[in-house]
Amino acid sequence: MRILVVEDEEAIADVIATKLRKEKYEVDICFEGEEGLYNSLSNIYDLIILDIMLPNMNGLEILKEIRDNDINAKVIMLTAKSELDDKLKGFEIGADDYVTKPFHIEELIARVNVQLRNKGNSKVKDILEYSDLALNIRTSTLTCVKTNESINIPYREFLLLEYFMNNKEQIISKEQIYDKVWGIETDFESNNLEAYLSFLRKKIKIIGSKVNIKAVRNLGYKMEE
Repeated sequence: MRILVVEDEEAIADVIATKLRKEKYEVDICFEGEEGLYNSLSNIYDLIILDIMLPNMNGLEILKEIRDNDINAKVIMLTAKSELDDKLKGFEIGADDYVTKPFHIEELIARVNVQLRNKGNSKVKDILEYSDLALNIRTSTLTCVKTNESINIPYREFLLLEYFMNNKEQIISKEQIYDKVWGIETDFESNNLEAYLSFLRKKIKIIGSKVNIKAVRNLGYKMEE
């Protein structure tokens, strides 16, 4: 899953991003408001950690734009302000949680995990399942429950497989895959994506699964039985 951190204090942003990446989240960072809004409106993020006091555009303005554009990512507001009115305004606009600086990084990570577990379509749990496949999020192990065979999945292939299993039987475009798995500013090439998909298909076949990742002409890819 992909998280956006919009925080103008670079040291704080780096600490948050480092900890989230250790938790196996993909993380992008913005240090000012307009860039934070631009990235948020890409709609590739499952959760946004959003500071209120930002250069160019404050966090509450960004949040309003996010919700006005029907972006349903979870939003945790991050700010040095602790007044009740500020919190109420954030919740009224559409914030999901509110953390006041200074904070313990472990508390923020716990709040992130809670929000993503509660997110409508996002299934943040130890095991993702589709057909005869079970992907262990904690160990990056893929198992075919029919044959009881397992295989470890390398990091980037894991992110790709996780994305497909969270969007099973839906057609996903190449652009959506690039943005979600590699980030919106990636210069990743199409033939590299084909290579990663080939690796995944072979691993799925090795463990005896009937699942396939199918190319849909001119549209993208689809995971199906």
